[in-house]
Amino acid sequence: MPPTDGEYLGRYEILAPISAGGMGEVYRARDTKVGRIVALKLISPQLASDAEFRLRFEREVKAISALNHPHICAVYDAGPDYLVMEYCEGKTLATRLAVGPFRIDQVIEYAIQIADALGTAHRAGIIHRDLKPSNIMITRSGVKLLDFGLATQRTESHPGQATQQVIERGEILGTVQYMAPETLTGSEADSQSDIFALGLVLYEMTTGKPAFTGKSKAALIAAILEHEPTPVSGLQPEVPPAFERLIQMCLTKDPAERIQTAHDVALQLRWIAERDEPSSARTIKSRWKVQWLSAVLAFVVVALITIFAFNFADLRERVLAASGSRTITSLAVLPVMNYSGDPSQEFFADGMTAGLIADLAQISALRVISRSSIMHYKGTKETLPQIARELGGVDGIVEASMIRSGNRVQITAEMVDAREDRAVWAKTYERDVSDVLTLQSVLARAIAREIQVHLTPQEREQLDRARRIDPEAYETTVKANAILEHAMREDQFAHAIELFQESVDRDPTYAPAWAGLAESLSALAGQGFEYVAPDVVRDKAIASAEKALALDPELAEAHTARAVIAWYSEWDLEKAQQHFERALELRPGYAVAHRLYGQLLGGPLQYTNKARQHFDRARELDPLSPWNDIDIVGWWLFQGHPQKAIEEGARARERNPTLFVIPWLMGAARLNLGQPTLAVADFEAAVKLLSPARPVSAVSPLGLAYGLAGRHAEALKIIAEMEKASKDRYVSPFYLAVACSGVGQMDKAFALLDRALEEQTPNLFSRPDFPLYVAFRRDPRWKGFMDRVRKKVRLPPGAPNPYS
Repeated sequence: MPPTDGEYLGRYEILAPISAGGMGEVYRARDTKVGRIVALKLISPQLASDAEFRLRFEREVKAISALNHPHICAVYDAGPDYLVMEYCEGKTLATRLAVGPFRIDQVIEYAIQIADALGTAHRAGIIHRDLKPSNIMITRSGVKLLDFGLATQRTESHPGQATQQVIERGEILGTVQYMAPETLTGSEADSQSDIFALGLVLYEMTTGKPAFTGKSKAALIAAILEHEPTPVSGLQPEVPPAFERLIQMCLTKDPAERIQTAHDVALQLRWIAERDEPSSARTIKSRWKVQWLSAVLAFVVVALITIFAFNFADLRERVLAASGSRTITSLAVLPVMNYSGDPSQEFFADGMTAGLIADLAQISALRVISRSSIMHYKGTKETLPQIARELGGVDGIVEASMIRSGNRVQITAEMVDAREDRAVWAKTYERDVSDVLTLQSVLARAIAREIQVHLTPQEREQLDRARRIDPEAYETTVKANAILEHAMREDQFAHAIELFQESVDRDPTYAPAWAGLAESLSALAGQGFEYVAPDVVRDKAIASAEKALALDPELAEAHTARAVIAWYSEWDLEKAQQHFERALELRPGYAVAHRLYGQLLGGPLQYTNKARQHFDRARELDPLSPWNDIDIVGWWLFQGHPQKAIEEGARARERNPTLFVIPWLMGAARLNLGQPTLAVADFEAAVKLLSPARPVSAVSPLGLAYGLAGRHAEALKIIAEMEKASKDRYVSPFYLAVACSGVGQMDKAFALLDRALEEQTPNLFSRPDFPLYVAFRRDPRWKGFMDRVRKKVRLPPGAPNPYS
């Protein structure tokens, strides 16, 4: 029997019923212990014995009690069959909608509050699952989100168990009219489902009509799954275009294409409120400004006196120390989200991500995670604390989104203290598209200023450097870099070269495009690929790198490209070292340069300890890169510990089962241990991972291992395969020589080495203990040949002679 007015339930006095729903009844009550009015929710008697409903009720308690936000209804107390909540005086959004749509400025104001509240819940791993007008209360202080009765909380220990399917026992949980397509088809609810529901709520607040209707539940579900709602502007002509686009992005049927976080929705709404502020809101703000003008002027006077009385920097430090602020010394910039409503702008957004990371990586006092690790989180649903832990415990995370419209681009960014999951700074900038590089630099300076990181005069000057850029040249360069980053096949390198060439043709003054052209040309003949003879691309690669340096002597990518060319194409290790050092001086957080420089130091220069330092630094900057495993396995190999390399390689293979370089290195280590039979299995695994392609860099060592293992027929078959291929395309004489040495064809092998020396193929001047030289080292001609190699290599002053 339901309680009556004046009845007591423990310390709570029932005052009046408020509402009733499927899970229970809600009463206005008084907490006699503290004297405040509360909302008391009771499970209905018929459900009290149902374990499933009790479980859902307990989930509501846990979900809401974990949250603390001004626009989420607070929980004060809970028991086995009741919940005591904040009493929110006002009316529900559903009641208000009965009289028609809201003014646009009101919609945006309330929408920001709802999105902020959802963002807080989502970061705590909590999904509402039943967001709708009747669960949103309008109070004097703004909106309040009610009834997390269908909420589900993710846990790290048992994520699959913690998240229930939205369909249980054939019954749909939640309100169909406000459900996302994926939940209606049986997928588990997540933050994207809440964002779809938020879009539906915003649509209805703006137009006064629900986005989807149907004469039956089946018809309504079909409408949500198959149809698009009437455009907002068709029902409400005064809606700002950016706001209509935001609603559309919330209502995209594919969750992967939907705006990704409620936090991003809030950021976009704030930008829309500033840019497309309705006249009524401007009037209200104007009155407020008049009323407070004298107070503001007084504050300015006091502030000026304070500034002149104290050293500003010292004052800021004192204020920060007094407020308990924590220094941010490591940072991750998440992929910039494209909210332009145009998927073709993804490359533009990715370019802004890379540019912002590159600018921040110039700051030596700041550890900035590299782009290759960051892109793992594009479209992620992981919480910021989870991301921070996976990236080596970064202190801060920057979230940003961009909207490109015509010749204008706007970026909104927010800094979050990942240790506390607390926003500490947010800002919106807008520029002409041709000023995108300036926009990146401005944002990087703002971030550096906000986190109080120390900048050297050189770093400050570098961040101040920016220039206008042809937008098409910029985008084409971004696309080319995206291809080059993962290029393995000849056609991929060729495509990157084509795009870089297109960029420099369009804007011959754009140094990054010249640097990319140099790098991709060099890679065609580079170590491990050698698709063309070195002299085919050497001169053009050098000229492109020099052009980039002439245009921008402080471009780290240009110095890195020039270093690689000097190393592989010119055999000038002194010049290579100089350019690597300069690249890292200009950008201390450049993970690629650390990795490549470590390979040079640990390979031909034999500075293994210095190499390890650079590999470790690269891992700190790029923790998710598979190159970390490759470099450490190689480091142990060249350190003279092949068994350790094999052990490290076995662990690396578990983490990177599709990465052919790991079994390749393990096979090489087994050759140095005199285990050719075991090496065969590793090299076969490497070749299989590359199938159907059979690059000579993989089949050549397999032929060597076959020969040394006594499997001459198979070795000769590989030699024949390579010789046949050489009639149609370039086959490095070095790799053919290696295969021939395995079956004892030493005269032929040394003749091929002579050709390789004449061509200056990149693999030839590796250290004498390079595993592929195992058969050559037994031949008396080997030392004399290495002396000839040494004469063509320029070493840095004081460097050990690797060929002695």
